[in-house]
Amino acid sequence: MSGNTDSEELEEGTLLSHLIELRKRLIRMIAAVIIVFIALIPFAQDLYTLASAPLVEVLPGGKLISTTVPGVLLAPFKLAFLVAVLISMPVILYQVWAFVAPGLYRKEKRFAFPLLFSSVFLFYAGAAFAYFVVFPLAFGFFVKVSPDKVEMMTDISYYLDFITMVVLAFGLAFETPIATVLTVWTGLTTPARLAKARPYVFLGAFVIGMLLTPPDVISQTLLAIPVYLLYELGIFMSRFFVRREPEDEPVPADG
Repeated sequence: MSGNTDSEELEEGTLLSHLIELRKRLIRMIAAVIIVFIALIPFAQDLYTLASAPLVEVLPGGKLISTTVPGVLLAPFKLAFLVAVLISMPVILYQVWAFVAPGLYRKEKRFAFPLLFSSVFLFYAGAAFAYFVVFPLAFGFFVKVSPDKVEMMTDISYYLDFITMVVLAFGLAFETPIATVLTVWTGLTTPARLAKARPYVFLGAFVIGMLLTPPDVISQTLLAIPVYLLYELGIFMSRFFVRREPEDEPVPADG
């Protein structure tokens, strides 16, 4: 009985220590976002001006509208908070890494940290691609196909929700190489099987583009093509990992 009691107390103490560590990491994540958000509040209007530039440049009249009274205040503040989360993402992911890393083997740590760094870079790359490439082309297309008797007037809150959805979609879509490598690393598939699935992935990329982007061919294509190319990059990365993995296996001791 005493042995069982000691075991139960040890497990409870270990769980409590994990919860305390998780609480500490969550507090640091939230603190990082709040600090960046407070620093960005004075620039909230400028941030919204920058975010709305791709549409304003092609919009007749060059102005957005607000259909609600608090929208002129809440939309820039909401954008400032979203940008704060985006800027704080390296800190957030580092805290996640610091919480998970003690439970990983040395080989897993050597593999996971580059993936963590790559995932941050790819998400930022996807967001930048959406802003600098997709938005100008898509908004220009919307304005050109607008009927002659219809004046295109966009609400600032709706616009913010729209670009947030698109940026998130492209940021996550650019994580395709990471997801591909992880499926190989966990043993769910092999690079050879991934290569054979190319036709299905190519079709699936356009289906994803149709579901995650505005209903126009330009946005769908601009998401589908990078997703497929990143899938090919993931296959290459997974082959490199599989080739290097045996070198990391421990050498059995003599005798």
